Amino acid sequence: MLSNIYSKSFLQSSPHMRLISKTILFDRFLPILNEAVSSKTPIEFLDLVQGVTMDFVSAYLFGLTNGTNLLQDPPYRQRLLQLYHSRKQYEFYHQEIPNLVSWLKVLGINLIPKWCGEANDALDAWGLDMCDKAEQSLGSAELQVEPVVYKHLKQALSRQPPATKGGSKENLKHERIEIACELYDQLTAGFETSAIALTYLLWEMSQHPDLQKELREELLTLEPKILYPRPSISVGLPSSKSIDSLPLLEAIVTETLRLHAPIPGIQPRVTPSPSCSLAGYNDIPANIRVNAQAYSLHRNPDVFPAPETWQPKRWLKDSNLSSDIEEMRRWFWAFGSGGRIPQADALSEIKLVVATIYTNFKTSIIDDTGIEAIDAYTVKPEGEKLVLKFDSV
Repeated sequence: MLSNIYSKSFLQSSPHMRLISKTILFDRFLPILNEAVSSKTPIEFLDLVQGVTMDFVSAYLFGLTNGTNLLQDPPYRQRLLQLYHSRKQYEFYHQEIPNLVSWLKVLGINLIPKWCGEANDALDAWGLDMCDKAEQSLGSAELQVEPVVYKHLKQALSRQPPATKGGSKENLKHERIEIACELYDQLTAGFETSAIALTYLLWEMSQHPDLQKELREELLTLEPKILYPRPSISVGLPSSKSIDSLPLLEAIVTETLRLHAPIPGIQPRVTPSPSCSLAGYNDIPANIRVNAQAYSLHRNPDVFPAPETWQPKRWLKDSNLSSDIEEMRRWFWAFGSGGRIPQADALSEIKLVVATIYTNFKTSIIDDTGIEAIDAYTVKPEGEKLVLKFDSV
């Protein structure tokens, strides 16, 4: 239903994505970094980059004018992120023991505190508000207004039979909720995972100044270069295709997603009837829960020598002739398997942000206390921060 507008070819040629990228990077993100350099102020990068990724994803879903502007509103950004992350310690209960949660609630025992429900209600209202703004923008063809994903999903649902047997009013109500749920899932999954990947990428890069220099040399081959301040207001961004073709940038992103997969946790499935074979095990009965996880697959020492070390050049044939890159790609599972709607969007966004940063700045670590990832399905640093120093190049 949505695979076309999330395909690499569509995104690389999208005028909406070009405008979104140009606006967020040149008008919002780079001025913040430049001011931090001028004032010699450290940046708490995890907080800031969540604003970057939320602004990117929401703009594509709902339209640039209808999406968030968390980068330019730090107090609101921090309130919203606190609301979102505060519930995560209770995700286990809904995912693993939902029936027990419901039964205990009937008995007056709440495993999940009341304030979690209130936080969910607030986030639901926030998501619905962006959907309602997008609905009002459906008639616009202006690039900064048109809600690309919302519009496409709305059109796709209109071609399906009504979901309820009620009248048109009831069907519209059901459709509104269905769209809001789908886009909320895309929004939260897209912004959080990209922000985590970027946080760990900058943490690793900040420990390797020589690699920063080498990457910068590669980035300066782009035309036009992603320079700030811009030589002219008319200068835009290089094409996504040209950014995507940079081998060192690709290797850095891929190695970060291998070692610091934002979703390293289990991906459970249930075996089909009557039985099946899986990973060398035969006659597995039906209805057995089986799992795979990126954390384990990415640490197979037979495929990834010294798997706990961050080695981007293991992905470059010219730098590591002993690597079986095709085998490494077969084991690479940062995005799971099967249809993955946001994959191309996430990779394009991550590469563009990294290219923007290291074309213009050097980074070094001020405080990485608690950078170790929590043990969870979706990770984040235990200390929930990464403080970096940015310097102009």
